Amino acid sequence: MDNSHWQKARQSRDPRFDGLFYVAVKSTGIYCRPICPAPTAHEKNVVYYQFAHNAAQDGFRPCIRCRPDSAPGSAAWQGTKTTVLRAKQLIDQNDEHDCENLAARLGVSSRYLRQLFKQYFGVSITQYRLFNQCHFAKKLIQETHLPLTEIAFSAGFKSIRRFNDAFLQQLNIAPSKLRSSDKKPTSTLTLTLPFRPPYNWPALQGFLQRRLIKPMEWITQTSYGRTFASEQYKGSFTAEFIANKNHFSVSINIDNTLYLQPVINNIRRVLDLDADINLIQMHLSANINNAFTVCEGLRLPGIWSSFEAGIRAVLGQQVSVTAAHNLVTKLVDELGEKEGDAVYFPTAKIVADSDFAFFKMPQARKNALHNLAHFCALNPENDDLDEWLSLKGIGPWTVNYAKLRGQSQPDILLDGDLGVKKAQAAANPFEPANCAPFRSYLTFQLWQQL
Repeated sequence: MDNSHWQKARQSRDPRFDGLFYVAVKSTGIYCRPICPAPTAHEKNVVYYQFAHNAAQDGFRPCIRCRPDSAPGSAAWQGTKTTVLRAKQLIDQNDEHDCENLAARLGVSSRYLRQLFKQYFGVSITQYRLFNQCHFAKKLIQETHLPLTEIAFSAGFKSIRRFNDAFLQQLNIAPSKLRSSDKKPTSTLTLTLPFRPPYNWPALQGFLQRRLIKPMEWITQTSYGRTFASEQYKGSFTAEFIANKNHFSVSINIDNTLYLQPVINNIRRVLDLDADINLIQMHLSANINNAFTVCEGLRLPGIWSSFEAGIRAVLGQQVSVTAAHNLVTKLVDELGEKEGDAVYFPTAKIVADSDFAFFKMPQARKNALHNLAHFCALNPENDDLDEWLSLKGIGPWTVNYAKLRGQSQPDILLDGDLGVKKAQAAANPFEPANCAPFRSYLTFQLWQQL
């Protein structure tokens, strides 16, 4: 996209472009989201940036009114799949801090990765990571009651002095200047998580409702929530859909705020908030040969973890959605950890240690559950789900389902799925391969036709 497109999007405050570029105003020294409600600046005073960190690097301050730190993120597949975009996503998700480890995960040398990052984004990996930490901290300062010290550690800083220095350097404003004095303490954090419209909430809500595992999950006509847990933290969230403002209002309870950032990132993934849905829809419409009408705003409904998605997939093999739902509900009821009113999905170790006496199913299916749980218990950090294929009872459909919903990979076509086959048979012939790299969305579009 060139400046003429950015200019039109800025002047119309088109929310479909929110987070795809940023607008800096030379006369005020401030950079904004394209949807900022402030009076539109003269074009001669405007500088456009694809990334917020480049505006900050040039000395512009973030707008306190539209808050660029709250813009929707950019998906890993934006534009083209490259190593450097994947590196940026891992940093954005707070999945990796060390450059050497980041390079190892991506299969390149650290020197080459540093060169790529500087070439594409105009800053070093260290500078970008620091900016990202400050942006996240800014969001917490302006939207929560958390003390500044706790926010500093939640954002990954090791000391409050380092936090203050970095914040002033990166955002040209002191963190204390952003804190409202009338914010009342509460045990629940409430954050605004925006998205680019359109967002088909009724379709997502309907999909989740048919697969809802009570009391681990809950749903209303306008909200979805669930519990979550790991070895380091436990908590829950409820996301309320605010259609006219293009965001979710998300209430979070968590017992360890050091892990707040990965939790927020996972909520964004589960609700598919960072998709450039207009680009996806145009790509699918152009490549399905008029086979069906593309459903507007359809998102990928995620599952909290790859392990949970894998267990759901095993229990859903060759049975109806209703039967699979009943089996997962039974598993959570029997093995889920309970604390007061909260119920959590069982850990891999608990599932691996169970004999599944409460299930009336073939032993081969129970063995598959055990094999998957045992592998995940021994390899908790593994995110290469293709390694599951070495486990007896775990086939391509199960792995792809976990990639689709547990990792939200955008290019997974469940071509072995009965529903996908049925929808394809009823539609005009087309070549699914042409829909790459968005075949996960094609899968859900086909399911929507049933």
